[in-house]
Amino acid sequence: MAGAQYRAVQRLQFFLSEAPWEHEEVNARRLERLLDDPRTAPHPDGVLVVDDSGDPKDATTTAHVGRQRLGRYGKTDNAAVTVTTLWADENLYYPLHAVPYTPAHHFDQGRSDPGFRTKWPIAAHLARQARSAGVPFRSAVADGAYGDVDDFRCARHAADVPFVMAVRRRRGTWARTHEAHTPIDAALELAWHGPERAGDWTPVTRTFRDGHTAIWWAADATLGFWG
Repeated sequence: MAGAQYRAVQRLQFFLSEAPWEHEEVNARRLERLLDDPRTAPHPDGVLVVDDSGDPKDATTTAHVGRQRLGRYGKTDNAAVTVTTLWADENLYYPLHAVPYTPAHHFDQGRSDPGFRTKWPIAAHLARQARSAGVPFRSAVADGAYGDVDDFRCARHAADVPFVMAVRRRRGTWARTHEAHTPIDAALELAWHGPERAGDWTPVTRTFRDGHTAIWWAADATLGFWG
């Protein structure tokens, strides 16, 4: 707060809040610079990360604000939520596009309003936008908030976008009677006799942000018509 009245701070504040500028044009130029720089240029081995992020807000009439689930806080509260995409590989990551989710009560006809969109259509649009911007990636990845939405998975499949998405371990899917119907069913069909005889499972060393590591186990399983 001590530096809030500095001239440089005031100029930046005016630029962000009052000056006429188009955020999409600014973002497009930012991406051009990232794609042109050999140090940050995306490559086909990277991934497109689809996610959303929410921030609590005290206001009730501000655009895009409403009572929403805040995953990182583990609660539902008054908040603004933005759907985002970023490109990442093992060395770096950076944001690509972002669109705020607008709760239904902001529209005259609520959820029936033609302008209302849930988060997954916004995410699907952002994935297409990344491709249109010339960003290569080997697959789109998302957590269970998107992986559990059948329409979102179908949209990605129809658009020929490979995807890796989390689903709840007991999330059911259509399959023949004798086949696995949930992720946990599929996992139990794989051979495992302990760490010394891991069978179908492969040890993976995971490095966390604080630097510590842990051994996790990964395997390929077949579930329903998704394979």
